[in-house]
Amino acid sequence: MKLLQLKDVRKAYAGVEVLHGVDLTGDRGEVIGIVGANGAGKSTLIKILAGAETMTAGELLVDGESTTPGSPHDAHRHGIRTVYQELTLAPELTVTENLLLGRFPRRRRLIDWRAAHHQARDLLDDIGFTSIDPRQKAGRLSVAKQQMVEIAKALVSKPRILVLDEPSAVLAGSDLAALFALVRRLQQQDTLVVYISHRLVEVLDLATQIVVMKDGAVIATTTPDRTDEDELIRLMAGRRLEQIYPDRRATHGPPALSTENLSRGNEFRDIDLTIHKGEVVGLFGLVGSGRTELAHCLFGATHPTGGRIAVGGRPHTFRTPQDAIAAGLALVTEDRKGSGIVPDLTVRENVALTTLYATTRGGLVDGRAQRRAVETMVDRLDIRPAHCATMPIVRLSGGNQQKAVLAKWLLKQPRVLILDEPTRGVDMATRVAIYRMVDELARAGVAVLLISSDLTEVLGATDRVLVLREGRIAGELRSEGATEDQVLAYSIGRAA
Repeated sequence: MKLLQLKDVRKAYAGVEVLHGVDLTGDRGEVIGIVGANGAGKSTLIKILAGAETMTAGELLVDGESTTPGSPHDAHRHGIRTVYQELTLAPELTVTENLLLGRFPRRRRLIDWRAAHHQARDLLDDIGFTSIDPRQKAGRLSVAKQQMVEIAKALVSKPRILVLDEPSAVLAGSDLAALFALVRRLQQQDTLVVYISHRLVEVLDLATQIVVMKDGAVIATTTPDRTDEDELIRLMAGRRLEQIYPDRRATHGPPALSTENLSRGNEFRDIDLTIHKGEVVGLFGLVGSGRTELAHCLFGATHPTGGRIAVGGRPHTFRTPQDAIAAGLALVTEDRKGSGIVPDLTVRENVALTTLYATTRGGLVDGRAQRRAVETMVDRLDIRPAHCATMPIVRLSGGNQQKAVLAKWLLKQPRVLILDEPTRGVDMATRVAIYRMVDELARAGVAVLLISSDLTEVLGATDRVLVLREGRIAGELRSEGATEDQVLAYSIGRAA
């Protein structure tokens, strides 16, 4: 008897069906890799497994028992735990508190904090996440470390079925290796792992079976030995993507953004960088290297403790992000849910946020002008579903939410665009669209700083790459001709 079976599962919203008879089967010790373009129905399927949504029709069986999880608690009772792509930790609680919430060890009716911290430490060590301090507040951890805590939290109850939604999107280096080792260890312990990822190489490496979804349906089920990346992309996109990265042989203009000895405490030190008009500069570094901290400082979200920032050759002091925006900077953050979108607003309202003042007349928003501008951008970036401007942005897939965040800043027509993990959790077709958009912006004279933990991306989509290590620039390479090994060597301090 199979551990998990989905039979003809359907889901409709307001009479519009978004899942069309999904069949899926998995057993103990398997890794089911689910792939598909943004909007393929993966997120809806995950929510049904997690008990966050109920199916409209069909059957879900666990160990042969028919069940319809009506809440996450119901799913937990059946041994199903889900780690979402978007972070759900309580930021003001410690790692220990997040991991053991509701399960604290007690002594004489009081929480035994010493035992709790030891228990959290043992759990993190056991699953290979040894670099995380259980006494640290979750909100002060990097996004990568928070993702690792999310995974650890799901494993506290020793689930029979673990659903991982883009678990590697923000991980790199040893953290990524720890995740892969964990998945293989869970497989040996007879846990069924449902692994959703846009990183096809990972899926081919880890999965025992691969399920391809498109337009709300399963269109193929295969195994790694019977397929490859090209075939999976063709199935997902309906076409082959012959060239992922555009030809970056563009002409560069004068400096658009430069720093001199820029420092911020222990986060980064003595950063000298220059990005020219029309240039795409990649910034790579392992977790803790200071990449995101540097981006926040450049954007005025934090303040440097030393050094200078210049935009267009003129010195600037950014006290707030508003100052940076006024100088022509834009930042797409790595945490889309936490700081990229406003979940309670529609797509139109989110995209229009940066130009709200520009479309206001006499204290009233010019709705017609705003609507035209947003719809033009929605069409330009192919944000789906069609006519989504009035939909709540949380109803969009992760990739389409990311496109909406990009649209918000493109309406502002920035001089300098900082992209922090811009393709996190998006499918290959959407990645290609983002790379081409970045290329178009650069050719129009925009300076782009592309921060990424994806070595292939940071070399393929840029003109040159800066490598951060322990808060300092450890090396610089021209992207053309450079290798992933060279970049990685600089990031771990082993370059010649």
